[in-house]
Amino acid sequence: MSKLWKGYMETSLIKKITVALVLGILVGLIFGDGASVLAPLGDLLLRLLKFIIVPLILFTLIVGVNQTNTHDLGRMGGKVFLYYLGTSALAIIVGIIVAGLFQPGTGTSLDGSESIDVPDNPGLTSVLLNIVPENILTALTEMNLLGIIFTAIVFGIAIAFLRSSADYKKIGDSTYQVIEGLNEATLTVMKGILQYVPVGIFAIVAEIVGTEGKDTLLSLGNFILVLYVGLFVQLLIYVGILLVTKRKPSAFFREARTPMITAFVTQSSSGTLPLTLNAAKNLGLNKSLYGFSLPLGATINMDGAAIRIAVSAVFAANVINDPLSFTDMLQVVLVGTLASVGTAGVPGAGIIMIATVFSQVGLPMEAVALLTAVDVFVGMGATALNVTGDLVGTTVINKSEKKTNR
Repeated sequence: MSKLWKGYMETSLIKKITVALVLGILVGLIFGDGASVLAPLGDLLLRLLKFIIVPLILFTLIVGVNQTNTHDLGRMGGKVFLYYLGTSALAIIVGIIVAGLFQPGTGTSLDGSESIDVPDNPGLTSVLLNIVPENILTALTEMNLLGIIFTAIVFGIAIAFLRSSADYKKIGDSTYQVIEGLNEATLTVMKGILQYVPVGIFAIVAEIVGTEGKDTLLSLGNFILVLYVGLFVQLLIYVGILLVTKRKPSAFFREARTPMITAFVTQSSSGTLPLTLNAAKNLGLNKSLYGFSLPLGATINMDGAAIRIAVSAVFAANVINDPLSFTDMLQVVLVGTLASVGTAGVPGAGIIMIATVFSQVGLPMEAVALLTAVDVFVGMGATALNVTGDLVGTTVINKSEKKTNR
């Protein structure tokens, strides 16, 4: 037994995850709905990842802020926001072009029985106000990532000010040492959680394959196929960006593949955040950069969701046999880009984004209900691309910062 455990611990994480994926698919296909008995093991993984998110973001960002100056932080923040906004718009354009070539939804019709309750869109103003939490403890307990980022930056700057002050330098240094110690403790806990990741992924995959089955996948197979073509094209664009900025894609994906696979299985950018932060650390990126760019990206940067919006819009237009005009396409790009930011961190964000665009362009809400039948399969690919986009952006901006600081 000890040899088996030792062998497991010494095996690389990506190998363990790959085996877990294959075993999960086999168990799901063999046992069907019976594989749902494994659900608690998958739920435990999600709980462990959520458990570590708050201290990981809080302490990592406070330490990162104290390793740079406010001017550099502001410059990096501007770059991050522009990158996220630009790639979201680009992703929607990619989705429209790919969907225009393959025309998903042609020959499909609505039978009138489809209906869905779409959550209210909170709007961009509400999201921006939520950056400043009314209560710090509420921000932490409700996993308000934007609020946590704001809190960490504010207290990080405050501690840095104390450390540079003649009167409070000793207190500032002591406080920073405590935070740094808590950060190292958090990373140690994270190492333990990483060992459980393959077990949780096995359970989640087995449950999804067992409960969803092949019928759901085949019902809207054309839409799913076109969506994944769009996701792949965007992935190629990321590779191009890495090459242009002289970063080796092979080295990048060697570290990025673990959070990518985990995001694919869990369908949660924020839940995968601990692994994304760990990948950034292994890539040797600036802690003060990835400490806020990745949590921010997990909240507002949704390239995969943007492609989903575009493909869904073309699909719905074909279902009602009323193809999108050029003006409609421009509206999809504009509204979709803003919606991907304006629905940040809201449960059911994907549905809200699609519904917001559909109402703007005049597409039927019944099509949204139709698309929810394959929401699991769509969400898996879209979330994996979301996480990849966050890491690519952080890597590229980190490279530009090195040039700036020369």
